Amino acid sequence: MSSPQVTTGDRIIDPMITLAGCSTRQRIVVAGSKSMELMLELHRRGYLLAAAAGNCGRPTGQYHVALVDWRRRTLHALETTMDWLVNFLGPCAVLVVWVDAQKPAANESLRALVEKRGFVIVRGTVHECGCALLARRSQAFAVQKAA
Repeated sequence: MSSPQVTTGDRIIDPMITLAGCSTRQRIVVAGSKSMELMLELHRRGYLLAAAAGNCGRPTGQYHVALVDWRRRTLHALETTMDWLVNFLGPCAVLVVWVDAQKPAANESLRALVEKRGFVIVRGTVHECGCALLARRSQAFAVQKAA
């Protein structure tokens, strides 16, 4: 008997979905080197409105959630992707960025990069495959706190 192999992408998809609080009715954009594989895995799990960065259409603020798999990539390269990605996210969007386990200084750089683009860090998590942070658009966070 052979046991099914679990790829690294499969191991991070559950924690990313949980952290973002995704619903199958939300539009999700997936970015990163494995975006197509992660999108297909989301479709397999019933998230049929998920799109990979390469096929997500024109940027009109149409996505509710962005899942970014940024393992084995530099934070400097993430800046360009974030500048592009923010145009696809609606005013109440959430963002999950998954990176390799990092030193505290790199974590602070990641937080600054995300906050500079109008997001508020809500929480983070550490996992055997790296670490992730959850952020919300700052406008959405202010409305949520007022409610």
